[in-house]
Amino acid sequence: MVDAPASPEQGLYTACMPLDTAAAPTLSTAVNRLWLPRVSLSACVRGVMGRDTRGAALSDAQRLSYFPASPLCTLSWWFEGEAQMLPFGEPHGPAVGMPGRFVFGGPYRGPSLWRNPGPTHGMMLLLLPDAMHHLVGLEADHWVDRFDDAAQVLPPDWIAMCEAVQAAPDDDARIRLIEDFLEPRWQAARPHLALAGHRYGDWAQGLALRAATSSAGRSLRQMERRIKQWAGQSMRELRCIARAEQAFLDVAASGQPDWAAVAASGGYADQSHLCRETRRVTGFSPAELYRLIAENESFWAYRLWA
Repeated sequence: MVDAPASPEQGLYTACMPLDTAAAPTLSTAVNRLWLPRVSLSACVRGVMGRDTRGAALSDAQRLSYFPASPLCTLSWWFEGEAQMLPFGEPHGPAVGMPGRFVFGGPYRGPSLWRNPGPTHGMMLLLLPDAMHHLVGLEADHWVDRFDDAAQVLPPDWIAMCEAVQAAPDDDARIRLIEDFLEPRWQAARPHLALAGHRYGDWAQGLALRAATSSAGRSLRQMERRIKQWAGQSMRELRCIARAEQAFLDVAASGQPDWAAVAASGGYADQSHLCRETRRVTGFSPAELYRLIAENESFWAYRLWA
C-alpha cells in the first residue's frame, strides 16, 4: 500500500510517510513509519508500524488512535510512554492499560480505539495469524479480541528478541533484529503452500486453498474449522475485511470517491452493502471515514497505509 515492495536482499525496508505528503496532509509533527517485509517474509509479516509523538504538540484528542477491524496478530513495544485501550466511540471512557512491556494481541473483529496519555514512541509488528500457528503453535481463534503480556504467551526465544528490540539504539536497528529473528524460523516452519499476503483478499484466498488441500480432511466443515483455527475468524468475516481494504485502496487511488463505483469494483451488492460493512470494519460510514482520514490526526494509521 506504499511504494513498490523491497527486493529480496533488502529485508524489511523503511517506507516513511511524513504527514506533509500529498496523500497525507500535515496534521502534526508526529512521525509515523511503515516498514514492509521482504518477499521471503511476506507470507509471515504484513508490516511494522511505528509512531513517535515525542516533541509533537498534540491535544488530548490528537493522542487517540483509531484502527479498523483486522485479521492480524500483533506484537507491540512502547519504548517511551504508554498506551491504553478505550471502548470504541468513548474517548473519555474507562481505559484498559497494557499488561506488560511487550504485548501480544490477536485478531479484532471490530474497530478499536487507543489513547496515549502523553508523548509516546512505539512499534507494532503485524503478523499473519496462520503464520503464528506455524511458528509457535498459537491458535488464533483463542485470541480473537484479546491481548496479553507477551511473556505469558510466547516462548523464551521470542521474549529474548523482544528484550533486544527494546534495547536497540534506533528503529532501523530494531527492524533488523526482528528480521534476523524471524527469517530462519519462518523458513523452517512455513507450510508448503505458504502464499504471499500483500492484500487481505489474496491472503484469505490462499488460506482457503491451503485448508481445502490439507491432508487432515477435505470436507467443507473441516475446511471451515481449519480456517477458523488458523485465522481466528470465518471466511465470511475475512472476506468482509478484504472487501473493506479494497474499497479503501480504491478511494485512496481515486482522490474523488464515487461511492457507487467503489461498491461495484469492491464486490459489494450495492452502495448500502458498502456502507454497512464499512461501519462494521471501521465504525464509520464511507463518507465520514474519508473526511476523518483527511482531517483528523487520530486516523494516522489509515493515512500510513493509503
